[in-house]
Order: sequence, then structure tokens, then C-alpha cells
Amino acid sequence: MDLESIPGVGEKTARALAELDDPERALRTGDVAAIADAPGISQGRAARIARGAIRREHDDPGGFLATDRAREVYRELLGLLTERTVTEYAAQRLETIYPSRRRSRIEEVREFARGALEREPEPDVLAALEDVEPLERPNDVRVRERCLATTDAERYSAAREAIPELSVEVVEDAQGLAELARGYSTVVALDESFAGVTVEGDVRVRPDALENPAEIVPERPLSFFARNRTRIAAAIEVHRAAELEVGGDCDLDALEDALTRLEDDGTVAGDAELDRLAAAADDLDAAVGTAESVANDHLREAIREEDVTIEGSDLLSLVERGAGVDSLLSRELSDEYAAAVDAAREHLIDALDLESGEAEIARRIFGDEPTFPVERDENALGRLREELTAARERRAGRLKRDLAEELAGQRGPVRRLVRAALELDVELAISRFAADFDCAMPAFVPDDTDGDDSGDESGIETGFAIEAGRSPLLDEPLEAIDPVDYEVSGVTLLSGVNSGGKTSTLDLVASVVVLAHMGLPVPADRVRLHRFDALHYHAKTQGTLDAGAFESTVREFAALAERGAGSLVLVDELESITEPGASAKIIAGILEALSENGATAVFVSHLAEEIRQMADYDVTVDGIEAVGLVDGELEVNRSPVKDHLARSTPELIVEKLATDAVAANGGEVPGESAPQFYDRLLEKFE
Repeated sequence: MDLESIPGVGEKTARALAELDDPERALRTGDVAAIADAPGISQGRAARIARGAIRREHDDPGGFLATDRAREVYRELLGLLTERTVTEYAAQRLETIYPSRRRSRIEEVREFARGALEREPEPDVLAALEDVEPLERPNDVRVRERCLATTDAERYSAAREAIPELSVEVVEDAQGLAELARGYSTVVALDESFAGVTVEGDVRVRPDALENPAEIVPERPLSFFARNRTRIAAAIEVHRAAELEVGGDCDLDALEDALTRLEDDGTVAGDAELDRLAAAADDLDAAVGTAESVANDHLREAIREEDVTIEGSDLLSLVERGAGVDSLLSRELSDEYAAAVDAAREHLIDALDLESGEAEIARRIFGDEPTFPVERDENALGRLREELTAARERRAGRLKRDLAEELAGQRGPVRRLVRAALELDVELAISRFAADFDCAMPAFVPDDTDGDDSGDESGIETGFAIEAGRSPLLDEPLEAIDPVDYEVSGVTLLSGVNSGGKTSTLDLVASVVVLAHMGLPVPADRVRLHRFDALHYHAKTQGTLDAGAFESTVREFAALAERGAGSLVLVDELESITEPGASAKIIAGILEALSENGATAVFVSHLAEEIRQMADYDVTVDGIEAVGLVDGELEVNRSPVKDHLARSTPELIVEKLATDAVAANGGEVPGESAPQFYDRLLEKFE
């Protein structure tokens, strides 16, 4: 795939995308998380790039949403979907689902949506999703206690590139290697010529090190898992709660166990021996200080109680002033000094929980030569510190290598594990939307041949048929919305009383068409529709347009009349753009042109009768009929009646006044009465 051919992807972005493990898969499937893993690409930008890649994949020129109001409807519907997501990823992923004119793209999403409708948004699954996030790249790892060594300049450059986590040093011979070993806990020699060379310290000859970097730097794979430990654990919980299928290469129990042995900083947890060594190394100075106090306290007590030529208290005073302490201790208190030193040694060994070899070194910290206060041997202390530190590093290194080897093969499965959990959130958002708005999958005609949807049972050629539709854009509970049935083929005028639901009917049609062309379920019991090339939805204009705006509007409809054969056109009260008489003529001309080019259109208008008289063909007029007035409120049949010009609100009010007036006169109509006046007005509506 030529990455730069994707809309919005330049040379720099293409280089960043090329660093992904499988950029083509990520772009083809709209994997926002994987795309955002590329350097310098945010999730929002990743969604836009994915959208461009999908359009390129399906040869989709875009532009389905042809007007501002059409785009507003899409954004409102998208908002309703994203409100039902848990993760930020799912919200961004939904941005890649857009209304398209391409059948291949629509069918691709429809297949995904069908699977989504089978998902149950259980509370424990939604709760587990709260901690799932896309995997992150770990920060740069630097390991300072290890280094690589080589005698070759070319190998030096290759080593720096292959294993940037370690320092790389150039040495000339074994002596140089020995010097490095004194400064590093571990030295990895890359040259086979060093095989068999004996050097003090932890020196390993690994000519294959650059081919197996994870063995030399286990921190590399461990840092990935440490950085994403919470995310991976949450994804495991989602898979268990939702009973998602797990690939055979991923054992959730084993993965979870491995994660429990990994600290956030990439170190290994849960190993008693490593904990012992770490505690001993960290507590060494404090333990030695306490051991000194134990020995000195023991000696003070012994000196205070000793019965020699001088009183014990005087002897103590002399000793503390340093007067002949060595000879006094050697001559008079040798046994007590030995006991004090033994107590100090045992305390140190017990406090640090030292093993036999370590204990032997620890005993040398307090010598047999009598002194007071008891003095530590700094050389022996340094030796013990080095021994404990080296043992800790060796143990930690081995544990890291073992755990890294255990996890090394899990990076791919873990990516799939987290991706599946995130994609589940997308599916559940669609499922929740469908449940909240009582949705069903629509059927496209005449080219939809899936099962019972084959053929064109409704007689629609270029339009739509909606059964029991409820507009999701209404700010009302679903149960409070009257279901609407509406079918249109060709060009139609929609008439009706004020506040009767004409605009909400257009919103319903627009919502159904947008969602259907996104490949998603629609808010209706059943929908059949044509696959349109574009949606032109013109909202009601606020006030009469000036000359320039009026000219622009007419130009727009001229272009639509010329090239809008496969479009759906929804227009709300276009007559408000100019004077009523002129607008009836203009609308009639627009309807004629749209009818001739085979477009599907619904024009809401209060001038339906005038437009029908102006048109040179038999314009279909549907009506949202008011049943009457109940307590001053309109009672309306929200489903448009086919081929019916709806009565206006004023006509209904006058009719009510006439009925009330007759009732008030007891059925009598004497002379030129109010009922006769109302009857005269009603005749004007006939």
C-alpha cells in the first residue's frame, strides 16, 4: 500500500506509519489504537487517517453528506453512539464509520453491526471496560549495570543500533575486558575471540547477542508489559466477563500469573530470594551500625563489671579516654571482647538473613583484634556489599530473562487481546444504541439479496419505506414518541399543520438514511430504501433571504437538478426564502427538474396547493393530518397520509369555533349568527 496515497498522509506521516508492525492491516480495518501507536500520531488524527484509508480502499469519493444540515444530523447521531461508549478508543473508532455511497463499504459495516447486535451489554463487562486503554510504547529503556564490548568498529555501530539500551565499549584485549568488568555488573563480549578468556567478574561471550537482543536486555520486552500491565489485566477481565474467544496462542491464566510477577518499573516481583538479597543490600549499612552498637554495649557492660587492679568504673573511664585500651582488652577482657564480637556478627547475619558464604564475609567485618569502640573493617564491608549487590543483580537478571522469555511470545497475542476488548466496546455502543432506540437492520433495494430481503416487495424504485420509525433526534423518551410510517418514491410534497411533526419527519428520514448508509441499524421496525449517492437536507430558513443569498440558493438547486439523479433531497419550507407567490413558482420548477432526473425528494411546504397548481405535472402531496383540537391542543396523526393535502391549523380552529357556536345556541341558527360567519370562513378553505 502506498501510504502517501491516503488522504491526509504526507511523507512525514507515512514514515511514522511505516514503523508499525502491520500498517496495512491497521489502516484497512480502521484500527485507531494501532495507528495511534505510530510516533507523533494522536488518536484523533489516527481516526482521520483510518477514515481516509477506508475511503481509498473502497474507492469512495466522499461527499455523501452534501449540506450543512445533513452533516449536523450525522454529528448528532454519532454523538448518540459515542455517548454509549466506555473507552475513548471506541469513541474515536466510531469516527471511522461514516455514511457512504459505496455498497462494499456499507456491507462491510453491516456485517460488523450484525455481530454487534448479538452482544449483550452486561454491567460487569461495561465495568471491566473502564480500565481498558490502547497499549502504549514504553519509555526509552536504559540499563546502566550492563554493557557490550567489542574490538570491531563496525560491530560497535551495529550493536548501538540493535541494542540501544546498553552502553557499547570498544576494547583492545582481555585486559580492557577486565577493566570493564570492574565497572559493570555484567559485560557481554561480542567477539568470539574472547571465548575461553578468564576474567574476574561476570563476563559473558555472546557472538549472537545482536540476533537475540531480548536475551541480553530482557528489560526491553518487560518494559512493554510493565507499562501496559493495568491495560492488559483489564482486557483479560473483559474477555472473561464477556466470554470472548481467546486464540490458542494466548493462555489468560498464564499471562495473568506472569503479570503478577512484574512490577510497574519492570522489575520482577514475588521472588523470596531476590527480596532477601535486595533487603540485605539496602539494609547493610544500618545493620552494621546496629551490630557495632551491640558489640560496644556488650563491652561497656563487661568493663563496668570487671574486677581488676583498679575499680571497674575507673577502668572504664581510662579506656574511654584511650589509655592503653588494646593491652587492657587483650590482657583483662579477651573473652568478653570475643563474646561481644560474636554477638555483633550473629546480629548482622540474622538481621540480613545471610547465607553461609555471605555470612563468612560478614564475620570478617568485625576483627578478632581487641579495640574499643569496636571497629568495622571497611574492606570486608565493601566485599560484602559487592557480593550482595552482584548476587542481587545476577538473580534479578536471571528472573528477568526467564520472565522475558515467558512473555516474549505474548506481545502479539496481547495486542490482539486488548484490541478485541476495545472493539467490543464499539460493538456494545452499537448494541446499546439499537436497544435504546428500538432499531432494526434496514434492507436496501433493489440490490439487497439477503434472505427475505430479496426483491422489491414495497414497490420502491428510488425511495424509502419506513415502518414505525421514531426519530432519535427528538428530545423525548422513546415511549413518548409516536411511531411514524412513511413511504416515498420519487418527488413528494409534505403538507401539514403547524407543530404537526413535518420537520421531525424529515429528521427521521434523514436519520434513517444516514444510519443505513453508515451500515448501522436504524430506529424503526422495518426499513427498505434505495442506496443513495448523496443526502441533501436543507433546513428551514430563518426569514426571507437577501438577493445574494437567494441567488446562491437557486444556484445550488440548479446544480442539484442537473447532477442529483441518485440523491435524496429533503427540504423544509423553502418558501420562506422569498415572497409566497414567487416561492411557489420556484419550488414547482425545482420539483419538475428533480422529477425529470429521477431523484427522490420530500419538500415540506405550507404552499402545497399553490405549488401543485404551478407545476406542469401531477405532484404527489402527502399530509400529516390533524385529527382535531383537544383542550386547545392539536391531536395529530404523525404518519403522513399518502396523496392527501392536510388541513391547516386555522381551518381546524374555525371549524371548532363553528361547532362550539352551534352548540351554544342550542342548535338554532337565527339570522346572521356567529355560526353562519364561521361557516362562511370554512367555505374559503374548500
